[in-house]
Amino acid sequence: MTAQVQGSSAAPGRTAGHRWRLQIVHRTQFSYSGPVRSSYNEARLTPENSGRQTVFRSRVEIEPAATAFAYRDYWGSTVTAFDLQTPHAELVVTGTSIVEAGPDLSASERVGWEVLRSAEVRDRFGELLAPTALTAMDDEVVAEVRRAVDTAEPHEAGPVVCRLVRERMEYLSGSTNVKTDAMQAWRSGKGVCQDISHVTVGLLRALGLPARYVSGYLHPRPDAGIGQGVTGESHAWVEWWDGGWTGYDPTNSVEIGTRHVTLGRGRDYGDVPPFKGLFSGPRSEGHVVTVEVTRLA
Repeated sequence: MTAQVQGSSAAPGRTAGHRWRLQIVHRTQFSYSGPVRSSYNEARLTPENSGRQTVFRSRVEIEPAATAFAYRDYWGSTVTAFDLQTPHAELVVTGTSIVEAGPDLSASERVGWEVLRSAEVRDRFGELLAPTALTAMDDEVVAEVRRAVDTAEPHEAGPVVCRLVRERMEYLSGSTNVKTDAMQAWRSGKGVCQDISHVTVGLLRALGLPARYVSGYLHPRPDAGIGQGVTGESHAWVEWWDGGWTGYDPTNSVEIGTRHVTLGRGRDYGDVPPFKGLFSGPRSEGHVVTVEVTRLA
């Protein structure tokens, strides 16, 4: 999951009223060395409806044709599940969506560290406070971040952590893979949006801020023209709770706004992969993923 914006401008303001209407076409093509006898698959390619974004249309197409059903998983993501019981040497899954997105204008009362340390909050957000295999950070790194945060209130600490991580980590495509954990990426000083988000989520949780890993898309051009399709990629960012949920893109050091489209959330990438499955038959020859994003309005 990789997306990086070159020359990105300042964060969209929370009072901004305009929204972008985007079309996203996400196509994954799997090839096999011979006919696969059967496969069982899950796709998370349907954007969410929320106060920040409205889904006008969304569909998932499967070749060869298969009967699919959709459900909401534990974390609230829409999953398209299907299986194929006829031989096939190729599988193509295409998600096409039209979404209108904008900044998060919701308001909530901020809370202090005392509230975040309360039993009620820790019980409510226990799963989003605990480290996972992909997000756990070593004690000495956490101590360094605590010193950087110093006396900042929770709503101020979140952006401090995001900026610190981005200052310490270089965005470098191909430097990691989906199994790279946060400490491996931190020690190397480089990674993609997935790694930067895993490190950020791990540090936010270690400080006592409930934090979620967010999967979605980012239109890569702030100056995008209407009707111009551009090559995009899956993207990842973070949200933390400080009385309400705040979204931030640490890879690009911006708040979540008109160019971000949310697919789902979870503890880490393992909860929200765009596609996963099992198959029985000859070995895989790999897969090719393409994402095209077009600003419609």
